[in-house]
Amino acid sequence: MSDKVSRRQFAKIAGLSAAGMANPVGAVEVNPAPPPRAGTGFPAGFVWGTATSSYQVEGAVNEDGRGASIWDKFVRIPGKIEDGTTGDRANEHYHRYKEDIALIKELGCKAYRFSVAWPRVFPDGDGKPNPKGLDFYNRLVDELLKNGIEPWLTLYHWDLPQSLQDRFGGWRSTETCKIFGDYAAYVAEHLTDRVKNVFTLNESGRFVYFGYGIGIDAPGLTLPQAELNQIRHNSALAHGLAVQAVRAHGRHGTRVGPAENIDACAPAIDTPENVRAAEIALREMNGGYLNVIMTGQYTDAFLKFAGPNAPKYIDAELKIISSPVDFLGLNIYAPQNYVVASDQGAGFMPLPIPKSFPHMNSDWLRVGPETIYWVPKLAAKIWKTDAIYISENGTSGDDVVRPDGKIYDTDRIMYLRNYLAQLQRATSEGVPVRGYFLWSLMDNFEWVYGLNKRFGLYHVNFDTQVRTPKLSASFYRNVIATNAAGV
Repeated sequence: MSDKVSRRQFAKIAGLSAAGMANPVGAVEVNPAPPPRAGTGFPAGFVWGTATSSYQVEGAVNEDGRGASIWDKFVRIPGKIEDGTTGDRANEHYHRYKEDIALIKELGCKAYRFSVAWPRVFPDGDGKPNPKGLDFYNRLVDELLKNGIEPWLTLYHWDLPQSLQDRFGGWRSTETCKIFGDYAAYVAEHLTDRVKNVFTLNESGRFVYFGYGIGIDAPGLTLPQAELNQIRHNSALAHGLAVQAVRAHGRHGTRVGPAENIDACAPAIDTPENVRAAEIALREMNGGYLNVIMTGQYTDAFLKFAGPNAPKYIDAELKIISSPVDFLGLNIYAPQNYVVASDQGAGFMPLPIPKSFPHMNSDWLRVGPETIYWVPKLAAKIWKTDAIYISENGTSGDDVVRPDGKIYDTDRIMYLRNYLAQLQRATSEGVPVRGYFLWSLMDNFEWVYGLNKRFGLYHVNFDTQVRTPKLSASFYRNVIATNAAGV
């Protein structure tokens, strides 16, 4: 698997691209800094958190009645996972969750974003629930609250029950959407007495295109564009059904919203005409998912470029899809498009990214800190939301364990410092970003890369399962303690 193909590659996965329109072209302790001066940090009450997902960390795939997921099957296809590993063991978080929650507390995080494994709760996706599966999440939530950490739950982070893939073709069928709504209702009924914030689906843009379009992710299919657009529509419908289920079955006051790897557009030059072009581009390049969720409509440009490949739907589905949400979760890593104004087409032109553009140790992870300033700023204006959370941001790194046993990941610190400085710039201007979840708490099973790519604040020796804080853990702890980016 080439390093140029990744879990966060955004090309052709949302908006106009979804319609088939390609682009035109161990820690050292540091003394905490003094608290920031008034007005120089993040807003009071800003939520600082970290994140993981079930298949990437839990392991225990055959324990306590868990059913098989599409990833359990996919990782066993020769050549699909770069290093040949699986998530069978991963971080053993299923058994080590108390140890891992202690790591979150050590950072000073007051929030933790995790996902529920659908096949752990419903082994066949529907039918009879598995009480032992729910028991794990009850224990997890209780331990988080015991340690003063707020649980933020994600209903779907890609581990679709294999039974639903076998019976209905997975997200190709609206039957899966309806069953997802039932699953969401069950989780909401049993956990929202303690969980107050729920994300629906994580990164439709990724799992649709990579899983059903080019076969890089589970379930490994290569379907034509018309089917991909329909599957993306179905995932939006599943989101809407989940929102309605949480409203109907969750405790009063439970908040719910999506978490999407938005196709990130930023102006190449900060002039009024280019900023306006970036605003148009952000809406149109995300026309196949986020825009329909937030507005209840596909844009004219999306439908025009989709042509005969446009999804088929009825108005009642659009009403479900656009069920009001309480917040917008944005996963932001790298700029997908720098744009300038154009008198051609929709009014914007994406620019080619030169080979010399700086990136982290993954080629796809280009370093564009201004992305985390422009995207929330423009998204808040486009979709008129007053609550945005950065549901993921972070980077893989070289993460070499030195002879002294420590990991001096100054590359990750550089990345985080610059991105957080730009996020602080946004909040200082009144952009309604209310919180930030760093990906990831610890190194884990990184999908097609297996264990080869490390995104964690804590290094994990996957042979011994020993967790070791990297230097970046001290950096992030200081950010949280001072409520400032540290620049």
